[in-house]
Amino acid sequence: MGQHCEKMVQEWNITRQAQDELALKSHQNGVAAYEQGFYNDLVFEFKGLKRDGILRADTSLEKLAKLKTAFDFTDKGTLTAGNSSPLTDGAAAVFLGSEEYAKQYNYPLLARFVDAEAAAVDFVHGEGLLMGPTIAVNTLLKRNNLSLQDFDFYEIHEAFTGQVLCALKAWESEEYCKRVLKRSEPLGSIDRSKMNIKGGSVALGHPYAATGARIVGTLAKMLHQKGNGRGLISICTAGGMGVAAILEAV
Repeated sequence: MGQHCEKMVQEWNITRQAQDELALKSHQNGVAAYEQGFYNDLVFEFKGLKRDGILRADTSLEKLAKLKTAFDFTDKGTLTAGNSSPLTDGAAAVFLGSEEYAKQYNYPLLARFVDAEAAAVDFVHGEGLLMGPTIAVNTLLKRNNLSLQDFDFYEIHEAFTGQVLCALKAWESEEYCKRVLKRSEPLGSIDRSKMNIKGGSVALGHPYAATGARIVGTLAKMLHQKGNGRGLISICTAGGMGVAAILEAV
């Protein structure tokens, strides 16, 4: 995945600095969320560990820039251990049920799971391995008659910050949206200040099969705290797949 993401960032002209800047923001947001107590009731202590061990409160663009590339060792390489999600141990769970069931047993309602979509790309014949979410999100928006800008929060999985930036750029591309998404107009840009505001996978870790539940739980709590609005989830997966979902406040 890392090697293929190197091809993607070169195709989309995503710089090392842009990837490092997004990685830094992920750490800053994650650290701030822990300090504010956001994760107190979401993260359970295990053997004395009360927070993710990957978070770097003292990192900087200068420190990130000094890291060696991890996949492409030529002068074209840009992906490093700093702007890629680490492989971590972890588990996550979400309690999903009907509104009637929750009311019957007096369970608090955090958010409504509105809809979800999965998609895949033919990466063997040239499409970007981790571009599946661009298609899943597009289909999901069409089905729900929404635009990319109709959200209060965006939770975009940071397998690599380069992947996130490629997806954002693809949604802004008239050529890509016409050729791949079959849209007459590009989806456009999102407000970056609403994206991964409690930290992303680069800072919090990416335990396989746990990231989806971690993101759903985080977004549900954010919507509950806000009291209204909706959030968009976008996750790239191995094998050229992408998953997207919409949650809204109850």
